[in-house]
Amino acid sequence: MNKGAIKNFATKARRKLISTVENKMEMLGITKNECTPPIQKGEGYEVYKTTAGTENTIYGAEIFCRQSLVKEIKNKGYENVLEEVAYTWFNRIIAIRFMEVNNYLPTRVRVLSSDIEGKIEPDILNEAPDIDLDFTEEEVTFILNAKAENKLDELFRFLFIKQCNKLGEILPELFEQTKDYTEMLLNISYINKDDVIRMLVDGVPEEDFDITTKNENGEVQGQVEIIGWLYQYYNTEVKDDTFKKLKNKVKISKERIPAATQLFTPDWIVKYMVENSLGRLWIEHLRAIDSTIKEKEIAEKFGWKYYLEEAEQEKEVSIKLTEIRKSYKDLTPQDITCIDPCMGSGHILVYMFDVLIDIYTSEGYSEKDAVFYIVNNNIRGLDIDKRAYQLTYFSIMMKGRSYNRRFFNGKKIEEEGKEKTIYPNPFLYEIEESNELPYDLIEQLNINFKEIFSKEDLECIKYVQEVFYDAKEYGSIINIDNYYNRDDRQYSEVSLKLYSLWIEDDEFLRNNDLNLIQKGLLNEIYPLLDKLLQQAFIMSEKHEIVVTNPPYMGASNMDKKLSDYVKKNYLDSKSDLFAIFIEKCIDFLSKDGYLGMITQHSWMFLSSFENLRKKILKKRIINMAHLGARAFEEIGGEVVQTTSFILSEMNIYNYLSTYSRLVDYSSQSLKEKEFLNKKNIFVSNKENFNKIPGSPIAYWISDKYINNFTLSHKLGKTCETKKGLVTGNNNKFLRLWFEVSSSSISYMCHSNKESKTNNIKWFPINKGGDFRRWYGNKAHVINWQHDGFEIKNYRDLTGKLLSRPQNLKYNFKKAITWTKITSSLFSARLSQGGELFDDAAAICFNDNSEYLNYIMGFLNSKCCQEYIRILNPTMNVQIGDIGNLPVNLFEDVDIEVLNIVKENIQLSKSDWDSFETSWDFAKHPLITYKTNEDDVDISINKCNYKIEDAFNSWKENAEMNFYKLKENEEELNRIFIDIYGLQDELTPEEEDKDVTIRKADRERDIKSFISYAVGCMLGRYSIDAEGLIYAGGDFNDKWDLENKKVRSIKKDEDGNIVSDTWVDATFLPEKDNIIPITEEEYLENDIVSRFVEFVKTVYGEGTLEENLKFIAESLKTKGNSSREVIRNYFLKDFYKDHVKIYQKRPIYWLFDSGKENGFKALIYMHRYNEDTVGKVRTEYLHKIQGAIENSILRAEHIIENSDNAREKAKATKEKNKYIKQLKETRIYDEAMAYKANERINIDLDDGVKVNYAKFQEIEITKEGQKAVTINLLAKI
Repeated sequence: MNKGAIKNFATKARRKLISTVENKMEMLGITKNECTPPIQKGEGYEVYKTTAGTENTIYGAEIFCRQSLVKEIKNKGYENVLEEVAYTWFNRIIAIRFMEVNNYLPTRVRVLSSDIEGKIEPDILNEAPDIDLDFTEEEVTFILNAKAENKLDELFRFLFIKQCNKLGEILPELFEQTKDYTEMLLNISYINKDDVIRMLVDGVPEEDFDITTKNENGEVQGQVEIIGWLYQYYNTEVKDDTFKKLKNKVKISKERIPAATQLFTPDWIVKYMVENSLGRLWIEHLRAIDSTIKEKEIAEKFGWKYYLEEAEQEKEVSIKLTEIRKSYKDLTPQDITCIDPCMGSGHILVYMFDVLIDIYTSEGYSEKDAVFYIVNNNIRGLDIDKRAYQLTYFSIMMKGRSYNRRFFNGKKIEEEGKEKTIYPNPFLYEIEESNELPYDLIEQLNINFKEIFSKEDLECIKYVQEVFYDAKEYGSIINIDNYYNRDDRQYSEVSLKLYSLWIEDDEFLRNNDLNLIQKGLLNEIYPLLDKLLQQAFIMSEKHEIVVTNPPYMGASNMDKKLSDYVKKNYLDSKSDLFAIFIEKCIDFLSKDGYLGMITQHSWMFLSSFENLRKKILKKRIINMAHLGARAFEEIGGEVVQTTSFILSEMNIYNYLSTYSRLVDYSSQSLKEKEFLNKKNIFVSNKENFNKIPGSPIAYWISDKYINNFTLSHKLGKTCETKKGLVTGNNNKFLRLWFEVSSSSISYMCHSNKESKTNNIKWFPINKGGDFRRWYGNKAHVINWQHDGFEIKNYRDLTGKLLSRPQNLKYNFKKAITWTKITSSLFSARLSQGGELFDDAAAICFNDNSEYLNYIMGFLNSKCCQEYIRILNPTMNVQIGDIGNLPVNLFEDVDIEVLNIVKENIQLSKSDWDSFETSWDFAKHPLITYKTNEDDVDISINKCNYKIEDAFNSWKENAEMNFYKLKENEEELNRIFIDIYGLQDELTPEEEDKDVTIRKADRERDIKSFISYAVGCMLGRYSIDAEGLIYAGGDFNDKWDLENKKVRSIKKDEDGNIVSDTWVDATFLPEKDNIIPITEEEYLENDIVSRFVEFVKTVYGEGTLEENLKFIAESLKTKGNSSREVIRNYFLKDFYKDHVKIYQKRPIYWLFDSGKENGFKALIYMHRYNEDTVGKVRTEYLHKIQGAIENSILRAEHIIENSDNAREKAKATKEKNKYIKQLKETRIYDEAMAYKANERINIDLDDGVKVNYAKFQEIEITKEGQKAVTINLLAKI
């Protein structure tokens, strides 16, 4: 199946249909903003002004259609009506294409294409009017005239609509009569290659619609795949837009829930769920009749290859199962009702149909007869989306047609001695709302039909009207009162009474005629009220089989109505729609039925679902396919992690459930393959889950793991595990530490009291971060000035507190922290004190430092990793999960553990501080590790160093530290494996990828060296003093450029100053804070010249060229010489790397004229002042412009005077480049002049994002020309 072609068609078709419908509406004076009145009207006609300014006249029936359209827009909204019309025609086009490919059209004539290969003209154009589409004489004349006049597209549209109307006789729910605004808004063409018809016929392979086509496994795939994928891909853009809105905190509306949550279920998972629920039910029936036959034999006989056999049970359990099985003995196929309450495109129901055919035919029914029992008796489906309803209806009807060629003609039966024909009428429902029923409906019925409707009938109607108000907000999770033993809930009986009145066959009407008021009321209410009564009946029923893939939507994305409803009705599962559906589906289930679902697997582990888990554990888990991530090929990454399972209402103590563990396989196909191999099968007694805190569904663990939970202390009893604070607005209160002035950060605050009095604004805060053990991820600071006064008082306009300043007593204390959300392994890190804790980085605290270090050793061990997987293998590690970890903490803490942990912290800190994104960065490793190798020039008393030697020394040291840390971690693993007695379960070895300090990397480390060099050029660092030299404040307090001095301040571990001296500076920063980056060496102080000077100063003149060569070879940049390679790196890649390393918050800003590289210059944000833009413009941009002008003159001279053709061609190419650069810089100059005159100030406390934006999107306008938007700084 060509999914790329299907997706391309579906998304383009939606756009095209919407555009077409929109244009048609505009012709009727209808736009998004208004429905204009006619500018002229008369008897049988109305004239409307179009958006193009022309006039359009409509006549007769068209006027009523427009009135109907306007009414619908007022009720549903313009956008929703637009979408509805577009998808209605999309569904019909798809349906006709499917039917013509499979020769299911009653006329046997293709409508969209031709049987003749390569022929564009559809066969229906040739065959009409000699086909059975109920043409009138007038229509026959129109057809013949259209052919004669070659108006074939007009004829095609007419015939297409006729075919749709004719199909309404056999498929009324998809092809209802279109003599309304829907038809008026259709505009299709078979000639235009950009129209939907040609997109479909030419773009999607015909075999993808053919039910005889086999899939990659050699199996006939039927039609469900194509229908499902078309539905999913049609919704792609709406889904993307919905998730974009979510980022802006726009909740998901009821109209968008289907698109946002629709996910096509993989075929093999559907088969697993259906075979193990519906198939199991029938196998239980057969085993009740004959206890000697085996499950496996029956499943194989039916070809149900995804069926999982029941695990071998203990004797007492087997006896109980035999007793239960007796209840299935008298079961017949017609007794089985199956429902999918979230049916989507019908994938699950279609496979249920296939399995039911297996069951019926095994009982002697013919396929021709079985299809009618299945459609009219066995299958039920619900969905809030009309698109889904239509496609499921179509899929079910096509499935019936595939088994019975005369399916659409109905089946003749004998009833009460009379022959009658029953037609297929599946119990499928689009959840309808009662909102359009009259508010005084009961009063009107009581007045007009008092003799017909009893008090109980009216109570029933009243209840239905109330319960289904805004029903599309809630869908099939609405709880409906059961009709058993309730006289006021007899939905079917009331529906029958309504129907009798509607067809005027009620007993009352035999003696009475309906008056006009009664008829009017019936016409107004019957169609909708009847649907509501029918859906109430289906939703109040209990079903033998419930199978579904419910929507996945977290509570934070629900709109207020849905959120309030689930809080009131689904307290134990309110966190996500999928969990709510687990509860609801259990409620749908009959006492001897089976439930099959695929959901996110978080319900198995998270504390927020603990009460739901307890409910599930009171049921019987038959089996489970635990899928994990990447079960859906359309979804990559770790976000959606799923499980599919089968439940029974009949619980049995000590029942052994079967689990297929597929979480470690990285694709949908691999998971299916391993499921069928049945090598990853676990058998588990769910009673064991209750021995684990929180009762997670940890089916794969051994008794040894479980025993440690019962014999050990909970970590939460030894240490305090808490959440950090929530600011309510991180953009306002958090910064990356390098954004703000270093003088406004307090790194060594000891208490909240101190933060209240020291008048410092910014304080370090732990905020999660990447997978990293022991130490690091220290990047953020928080505005905690005056003990967090602003955060503690951050409120909305109503006075509601938006922040959550919780657990503040742990601020600034030594603690363990970790990242709450991670797609990798769990990792714990030390916070040495002086820092706060964000909600994304939890806290583990104990006053005893030895206990704390011991706990951190355990948390970073393999043992702990396994226990976290048991308690919660999702991406979101909860505080409670850590608190529930079993800890074997002895009175005398293991000294070996403490020593290893201390060394690991030191190794990790050393690694973290080797890079300039650490606030404790001292000097670049390639300077720290330089060695002279006895190469000393005595005449000038200077050493010549090789950067390659420095790199090799750094590489050796980094590698030694890496393997030392790995060795230490493996030793900790051995210690804790022994302590927990898990020698048979775990091995101590660590993989290199799980060691979280870095080995040397030549390209990365050379790039970081270049970054350090730029920092030295701009005064942030100095090769003559360690650490951060200048990052805000008075520049002259750190640098004395006149006397070539730099201030060197050294501190001890507690942050106390131990020395403060001025030392000689051998390399000085740019006085004006500006470094030009040029394509050619226009200026003496361009960045390449300065970098060469830096390398010479650091390593000596004697090795300069050798060192430049090593640097150039380390960069993946083209160039004919070392200097050219380095220049090209600065031109093309340096700033990209800087932006990436500094997390899109660059501290060096690149003035950039654009893609022609006319002008580039770096400045240091912390040294910026209101004159900087003016200086960049007058002292650098203008000089570069002059240099470019001179280059143009030189090129022209060569072109005019050279006899060398190659030289002339090169000069011509260069001249063209220079002209483009000059043009670019002149426009850029205008923008710079504008900003230079503004003399903009920046506030470092506002951060990079706010300040950077002040120099962007400058609009330059010239008379008679289109406005141009210029960014002074490179885009980030």
